[in-house]
Amino acid sequence: MDLVLKLREIRRLRGLSQKDVARLSGVGEKTISSFETGQRIGSLKLDQLQKMLAVYGMTEAEFFGGSVERQIAPWELDEDECAAQRVFDHLRTLPKPVQKALVAKFQLMLETAAEVNHTIQEKRPSYVRDNPDWNMLNSRN
Repeated sequence: MDLVLKLREIRRLRGLSQKDVARLSGVGEKTISSFETGQRIGSLKLDQLQKMLAVYGMTEAEFFGGSVERQIAPWELDEDECAAQRVFDHLRTLPKPVQKALVAKFQLMLETAAEVNHTIQEKRPSYVRDNPDWNMLNSRN
């Protein structure tokens, strides 16, 4: 989702005006306006973004993760993206040692799945591997 849209919509969802955000964050009102219109989004500094996010009660991880998109436009996320984002969101709430252990297990599972898939692909005849529509072919064709 577009950064400009995210900044504007999360402010609106919080029921804040640009003037409110400026007063609470210390970032100028005209500066906030220029970010939200996209005129100066390229000059947005990390400390400005952090100050604005503090006013919105959000962390950088929440802002750049899928939670903003789910709040603003949940219909834009497909079911798999939503499920994956829920897993990531839950993972972030766990203590760091538990996060590290789970990430290591996820990596092992992914490597194993990739290896198994690669092995299966190698065992298929070349005419099946080279033709992406092979599964659509049947004996009646």
